[in-house]
Amino acid sequence: MSERYKGSILIVEDDLEQIRLYAQVLSAYRLTHVSSGTAALQALDERRPDLVILDHVLACGELGLAFLPKLKAVAAHVPVIVISGTLDIAGQIQALQGPGSASYVITKPVDIETLERTVATALNECGLPEAVQTLRSLERAELIEEGDRERLFTERLARQIELLRRLRGAAKKPNLSELAGEFNVDRKTIRRDLRDLIQRGQLDPALGAGEQDEV
Repeated sequence: MSERYKGSILIVEDDLEQIRLYAQVLSAYRLTHVSSGTAALQALDERRPDLVILDHVLACGELGLAFLPKLKAVAAHVPVIVISGTLDIAGQIQALQGPGSASYVITKPVDIETLERTVATALNECGLPEAVQTLRSLERAELIEEGDRERLFTERLARQIELLRRLRGAAKKPNLSELAGEFNVDRKTIRRDLRDLIQRGQLDPALGAGEQDEV
Protein backbone atom coordinates (compact mmCIF):
# COMPACT_ATOMS: atom_id res chain seq x y z
CA MET A 1 0.00 0.00 0.00
CA SER A 2 1.38 3.39 -0.92
CA GLU A 3 -0.82 5.23 1.56
CA ARG A 4 -1.28 4.66 5.29
CA TYR A 5 -4.73 3.54 6.36
CA LYS A 6 -6.38 3.08 9.74
CA GLY A 7 -8.02 -0.16 8.63
CA SER A 8 -9.84 -1.81 5.73
CA ILE A 9 -13.61 -1.65 5.24
CA LEU A 10 -15.80 -3.62 2.84
CA ILE A 11 -18.83 -1.50 1.92
CA VAL A 12 -21.88 -3.40 0.63
CA GLU A 13 -24.08 -0.69 -0.86
CA ASP A 14 -25.73 0.04 -4.21
CA ASP A 15 -26.67 3.71 -3.66
CA LEU A 16 -24.10 5.96 -5.35
CA GLU A 17 -24.88 8.93 -3.12
CA GLN A 18 -24.32 6.81 -0.03
CA ILE A 19 -21.07 5.45 -1.48
CA ARG A 20 -19.83 9.00 -2.08
CA LEU A 21 -20.66 9.86 1.52
CA TYR A 22 -18.62 6.90 2.78
CA ALA A 23 -15.71 7.81 0.51
CA GLN A 24 -15.67 11.32 1.97
CA VAL A 25 -16.25 10.52 5.65
CA LEU A 26 -14.14 7.37 5.81
CA SER A 27 -11.22 8.51 3.65
CA ALA A 28 -8.74 7.50 6.37
CA TYR A 29 -9.65 3.84 5.75
CA ARG A 30 -8.96 1.57 2.78
CA LEU A 31 -12.40 1.12 1.23
CA THR A 32 -13.62 -1.65 -1.05
CA HIS A 33 -17.10 -1.39 -2.55
CA VAL A 34 -19.54 -4.01 -3.84
CA SER A 35 -23.24 -3.61 -4.59
CA SER A 36 -24.73 -6.96 -3.54
CA GLY A 37 -24.53 -9.64 -0.88
CA THR A 38 -23.37 -12.18 -3.45
CA ALA A 39 -20.47 -9.93 -4.44
CA ALA A 40 -19.67 -9.38 -0.76
CA LEU A 41 -19.25 -13.12 -0.20
CA GLN A 42 -16.90 -13.29 -3.17
CA ALA A 43 -14.91 -10.33 -1.84
CA LEU A 44 -14.54 -12.02 1.56
CA ASP A 45 -13.17 -15.12 -0.15
CA GLU A 46 -10.45 -12.99 -1.72
CA ARG A 47 -9.55 -10.84 1.29
CA ARG A 48 -10.73 -10.33 4.84
CA PRO A 49 -11.44 -6.68 5.75
CA ASP A 50 -11.29 -5.31 9.27
CA LEU A 51 -14.94 -4.25 9.08
CA VAL A 52 -18.04 -4.66 6.90
CA ILE A 53 -20.63 -1.91 6.36
CA LEU A 54 -23.78 -3.63 5.10
CA ASP A 55 -26.80 -1.89 3.63
CA HIS A 56 -30.12 -3.71 3.82
CA VAL A 57 -31.65 -3.08 0.37
CA LEU A 58 -29.05 -4.09 -2.21
CA ALA A 59 -28.68 -4.62 -5.95
CA CYS A 60 -30.36 -7.57 -7.71
CA GLY A 61 -33.21 -7.49 -5.17
CA GLU A 62 -30.98 -8.86 -2.42
CA LEU A 63 -31.45 -7.96 1.24
CA GLY A 64 -28.52 -7.34 3.54
CA LEU A 65 -30.22 -8.94 6.53
CA ALA A 66 -30.61 -12.19 4.57
CA PHE A 67 -26.89 -12.21 3.81
CA LEU A 68 -25.72 -11.19 7.29
CA PRO A 69 -25.51 -14.78 8.67
CA LYS A 70 -23.72 -15.89 5.50
CA LEU A 71 -21.14 -13.12 5.81
CA LYS A 72 -20.55 -13.95 9.47
CA ALA A 73 -20.24 -17.66 8.66
CA VAL A 74 -17.38 -16.85 6.27
CA ALA A 75 -15.69 -14.26 8.51
CA ALA A 76 -17.05 -14.59 12.05
CA HIS A 77 -14.30 -12.39 13.50
CA VAL A 78 -15.09 -9.42 11.25
CA PRO A 79 -17.55 -6.94 12.83
CA VAL A 80 -20.52 -5.82 10.72
CA ILE A 81 -22.37 -2.51 10.86
CA VAL A 82 -25.82 -2.70 9.27
CA ILE A 83 -27.05 0.58 7.79
CA SER A 84 -30.62 0.92 6.58
CA GLY A 85 -33.48 3.31 6.10
CA THR A 86 -36.09 0.56 5.71
CA LEU A 87 -35.64 -1.74 8.72
CA ASP A 88 -38.29 -1.31 11.42
CA ILE A 89 -37.52 -1.81 15.11
CA ALA A 90 -38.15 -5.56 14.86
CA GLY A 91 -35.73 -5.81 11.93
CA GLN A 92 -33.07 -3.84 13.78
CA ILE A 93 -33.41 -6.10 16.81
CA GLN A 94 -33.18 -9.16 14.57
CA ALA A 95 -29.93 -7.84 13.07
CA LEU A 96 -28.41 -7.48 16.55
CA GLN A 97 -29.52 -10.77 18.10
CA GLY A 98 -28.37 -14.37 17.94
CA PRO A 99 -25.50 -16.07 16.12
CA GLY A 100 -24.27 -14.31 13.01
CA SER A 101 -25.50 -10.94 14.22
CA ALA A 102 -24.24 -7.43 13.50
CA SER A 103 -22.31 -5.37 16.03
CA TYR A 104 -24.31 -2.19 15.35
CA VAL A 105 -27.26 -0.89 13.36
CA ILE A 106 -27.31 2.69 12.06
CA THR A 107 -30.42 4.16 10.47
CA LYS A 108 -30.55 6.42 7.42
CA PRO A 109 -30.11 9.28 6.90
CA VAL A 110 -26.69 8.56 8.39
CA ASP A 111 -25.35 11.00 10.96
CA ILE A 112 -21.68 11.55 10.12
CA GLU A 113 -20.46 11.78 13.71
CA THR A 114 -22.35 8.62 14.63
CA LEU A 115 -20.85 6.80 11.65
CA GLU A 116 -17.30 7.88 12.49
CA ARG A 117 -17.68 6.95 16.15
CA THR A 118 -19.33 3.59 15.43
CA VAL A 119 -16.69 2.59 12.89
CA ALA A 120 -13.87 3.41 15.31
CA THR A 121 -15.55 1.51 18.15
CA ALA A 122 -16.29 -1.53 16.00
CA LEU A 123 -12.68 -1.71 14.83
CA ASN A 124 -11.20 -1.36 18.31
CA GLU A 125 -13.64 -3.31 20.46
CA CYS A 126 -15.64 -5.79 18.33
CA GLY A 127 -14.71 -8.93 16.45
CA LEU A 128 -11.31 -10.26 17.53
CA PRO A 129 -11.18 -8.22 20.78
CA GLU A 130 -14.51 -9.80 21.77
CA ALA A 131 -13.12 -13.24 20.89
CA VAL A 132 -10.16 -12.68 23.20
CA GLN A 133 -12.50 -11.73 26.06
CA THR A 134 -14.50 -14.92 25.48
CA LEU A 135 -11.38 -17.10 25.40
CA ARG A 136 -10.07 -15.56 28.62
CA SER A 137 -13.41 -16.14 30.31
CA LEU A 138 -13.34 -19.79 29.25
CA GLU A 139 -9.77 -20.15 30.48
CA ARG A 140 -10.76 -18.84 33.90
CA ALA A 141 -13.73 -21.20 34.00
CA GLU A 142 -11.52 -24.16 33.05
CA LEU A 143 -8.75 -23.04 35.45
CA ILE A 144 -6.22 -22.97 32.62
CA GLU A 145 -2.93 -21.79 34.08
CA GLU A 146 -0.56 -19.25 32.63
CA GLY A 147 1.89 -20.92 30.26
CA ASP A 148 -0.50 -23.63 29.07
CA ARG A 149 -0.66 -23.95 25.28
CA GLU A 150 -4.32 -22.94 25.19
CA ARG A 151 -3.56 -19.72 27.03
CA LEU A 152 -0.53 -18.97 24.88
CA PHE A 153 -2.78 -18.78 21.80
CA THR A 154 -5.10 -16.30 23.53
CA GLU A 155 -2.21 -14.11 24.66
CA ARG A 156 -0.71 -14.12 21.16
CA LEU A 157 -4.04 -13.06 19.67
CA ALA A 158 -4.47 -10.33 22.30
CA ARG A 159 -0.93 -9.06 21.64
CA GLN A 160 -1.54 -8.94 17.89
CA ILE A 161 -4.75 -6.99 18.39
CA GLU A 162 -2.91 -4.41 20.49
CA LEU A 163 -0.12 -4.18 17.91
CA LEU A 164 -2.71 -3.64 15.20
CA ARG A 165 -4.34 -0.83 17.17
CA ARG A 166 -1.02 0.94 17.55
CA LEU A 167 0.33 0.44 14.05
CA ARG A 168 -2.73 1.09 11.88
CA GLY A 169 -1.87 4.16 9.84
CA ALA A 170 1.71 4.29 11.13
CA ALA A 171 4.24 5.84 8.77
CA LYS A 172 7.38 4.49 10.47
CA LYS A 173 8.60 0.97 11.15
CA PRO A 174 8.03 -0.20 14.73
CA ASN A 175 10.77 -0.40 17.33
CA LEU A 176 11.01 -4.16 17.86
CA SER A 177 13.12 -4.02 21.02
CA GLU A 178 10.81 -1.50 22.63
CA LEU A 179 7.71 -3.55 21.80
CA ALA A 180 9.37 -6.78 22.95
CA GLY A 181 10.16 -5.23 26.32
CA GLU A 182 6.70 -3.79 26.70
CA PHE A 183 4.97 -7.12 25.97
CA ASN A 184 7.61 -9.15 27.83
CA VAL A 185 8.47 -11.31 24.81
CA ASP A 186 11.52 -11.53 22.53
CA ARG A 187 12.00 -9.60 19.29
CA LYS A 188 11.46 -12.77 17.26
CA THR A 189 7.95 -13.07 18.69
CA ILE A 190 7.09 -9.48 17.78
CA ARG A 191 8.48 -10.01 14.29
CA ARG A 192 6.29 -13.12 13.89
CA ASP A 193 3.24 -11.20 15.12
CA LEU A 194 3.84 -8.49 12.52
CA ARG A 195 4.17 -11.08 9.78
CA ASP A 196 0.93 -12.75 10.87
CA LEU A 197 -0.89 -9.41 10.67
CA ILE A 198 0.58 -8.70 7.25
CA GLN A 199 -0.37 -12.14 5.93
CA ARG A 200 -3.95 -11.59 7.07
CA GLY A 201 -3.99 -8.29 5.18
CA GLN A 202 -4.49 -6.26 8.36
CA LEU A 203 -1.17 -4.41 8.35
CA ASP A 204 0.84 -2.51 5.75
CA PRO A 205 3.64 -4.84 4.50
CA ALA A 206 6.06 -1.90 4.68
CA LEU A 207 5.87 -2.06 8.48
CA GLY A 208 7.22 -5.59 8.54
CA ALA A 209 9.76 -5.71 5.75
CA GLY A 210 13.27 -5.24 7.11
CA GLU A 211 12.11 -4.36 10.61
CA GLN A 212 14.49 -2.08 12.45
CA ASP A 213 15.09 -1.12 16.04
CA GLU A 214 15.06 2.60 15.46
CA VAL A 215 11.79 4.50 15.31
